[in-house]
Amino acid sequence: MIKAKTLVIASHNPGKVREIEQLLLPFDLSIVSASDLGLCEVDESGATFAENAEIKARAAAESAGMSALADDSGLAVTALDGAPGIYSARWAGPDKDFGSAMARIEHELQLFGTLDYSARFVCALALAQPGAEIQIFEGEVAGELTFPPRGSNGFGYDPIFVANGMRETFGELDPSRKHAISHRARAFAKLKQYLERGDAAL
Repeated sequence: MIKAKTLVIASHNPGKVREIEQLLLPFDLSIVSASDLGLCEVDESGATFAENAEIKARAAAESAGMSALADDSGLAVTALDGAPGIYSARWAGPDKDFGSAMARIEHELQLFGTLDYSARFVCALALAQPGAEIQIFEGEVAGELTFPPRGSNGFGYDPIFVANGMRETFGELDPSRKHAISHRARAFAKLKQYLERGDAAL
């Protein structure tokens, strides 16, 4: 196990920060967010989830002078050629209106006249540590979209996503159940293995 240290969560999304804090509970870490430290949001100019996560982790680690963890994740809809994908947050606009973003997805699927509502949630974590190479951990979960949105748990696109083998949307699931099967949970399982090996210089 690692010793107690402070880890910066390179996110200004309070829902995402809360979820990451819960996933890191097994570790004796003091968590602060990028917004807690007044760090600026960076331009996510990468072409993949992993590239964007690395950009955010590097920026936060350099600005804060300590280890930083960044998450870049989103919804990839099969019939929309993987959109919104890395632009998932941007589809919600500057006001983070995911209600409008979910309505846009439904509208575009209807325009295509498709019966294929399959989709994937994808997560890439990037851990930036002093004097060490960036570590990337990825996870995903497949499922189907459902409309209208259901449930008030979680955040983002959770109310329209039903993981394969489930009946409830991520928005309806108790957080503990979601954390057991989600894309973020699968990426965190790989991160936890890395931390438990004692390789991290947090």
